Amino acid sequence: MSETVVGILGFLTIVAIVVTLFNSKTLPSIAFIAFPSILAVILVLGGYYTIPEIGDLIAGGFKSTGPTAALFVFSVLFFSIMTDAGMFDVIIDKLMKMVGDSVVGVAVMTAILALIGHLDGGGASTFLIVIPAMMPIYNKMHMRRTTMLRISVLAMGVLNLMPWAGPTMRAASVLGMEAGALWRQIIPIQIFGIILCLAHAVLAGFQEKARGAGLNGKLAQTEEAQEEAEEAKEATEARSDLARPKLFAFNIILTLAVIAMLIWDQFPSYFPFMIGVAIAILVNYPGAKMQKRIINSHAGPALMMCSTLMGAAVLMGILVYGFNVDGDAVIAKPGVEMATISVVTCMANLIKVILPAALGQHLPLVIGALSVPLALCFDTDSYFYGVLPIIIAIGASFGVDALPIAIAMVVCRNCATFISPMVPATLLGVGLANVDIKDHIKACFFYVWGFSILCMIFAVIAGILPV
Repeated sequence: MSETVVGILGFLTIVAIVVTLFNSKTLPSIAFIAFPSILAVILVLGGYYTIPEIGDLIAGGFKSTGPTAALFVFSVLFFSIMTDAGMFDVIIDKLMKMVGDSVVGVAVMTAILALIGHLDGGGASTFLIVIPAMMPIYNKMHMRRTTMLRISVLAMGVLNLMPWAGPTMRAASVLGMEAGALWRQIIPIQIFGIILCLAHAVLAGFQEKARGAGLNGKLAQTEEAQEEAEEAKEATEARSDLARPKLFAFNIILTLAVIAMLIWDQFPSYFPFMIGVAIAILVNYPGAKMQKRIINSHAGPALMMCSTLMGAAVLMGILVYGFNVDGDAVIAKPGVEMATISVVTCMANLIKVILPAALGQHLPLVIGALSVPLALCFDTDSYFYGVLPIIIAIGASFGVDALPIAIAMVVCRNCATFISPMVPATLLGVGLANVDIKDHIKACFFYVWGFSILCMIFAVIAGILPV
């Protein structure tokens, strides 16, 4: 089976998954398992892989998503314990006093919190800071959680340009330059992006207000909203015996310590939450019977999201991993000699065949414009280590420098990082917000794409990208 056919099959697999999810035909976990498995059967029948190799690829995929699954389980348990103990009730009351009935204020606060939270460049940690803090406010103000995610991912995409963030470091390594040197080239774009994401937050706030959101807005008066309010009240009363107001200070200090450990980045990302869960449940709810009750009450969401992440492991393994010369299943990176290239590398090579004739001197702008749709097909490693070198080679044949190509791909792709189902942090974010991945992509895609185009236009006006 030729690499061209493998690439075409890879694109068909991605399209099938996206179409199936958008039409609500099945759960994400089932789509992530079924379609890559069909692809695997075809690849085995075509002689591209053997059955044992498919097993190695899937095992490799679990290396990518396994830590995120553990992070999700224990982060959900930790924040659920904090919610039961009443910590967020106090925080929400304080925040509500700050913004009052201002829907726009809540939207802008979300953007600012995401910008600050993403200073470390970690998508998972940012979602874990923003969503548990803001989601109760969005529910109370009758604002859509998809709006909260959209505001967050645009802010995170802008901050993801920092030199210690993954995409900038990967692109710099391909260019053979320091990440800091690449970042200095794109600082003006980043500043423009920050202003733009705050402007988007204001727009999103007005959109929510127009549809009737607000503490006492039109949506709050609907029968459905009143039923939701009653359910929320009943839920609050149901867990009133779990509230631990005297332990508020302790729980705040514990939460800050967990987040600090996460940002410190000296341990696997799931370990701070494992420690946090152990301490929180021992202090707030001593006794095995009570602890079992707490864990069982929050097992459902954790199990659902873990099944999605396990499905994503199959998707990542079969599409993203290949085999090096030693026969190990790995993700292709500079300096790693591959014996059998991955499906996404074949997809990237297919782009090389299709694009050149139509591109010429405008390659940075064309690939920048296509970066958001491509982000749905490629994970971060494959995009920068697989697609970027190929596009640079195409550009060289037209006399186009590598730097503007890399800048266009980094800036425009970053906007879409956290709407891509190929990025584990995206699945964590939608899981925490209890939003379907298809609804997240639907709510964000065209906003994100427009955002990236505006950043690219600014880069052209500023002379950073050639016309």
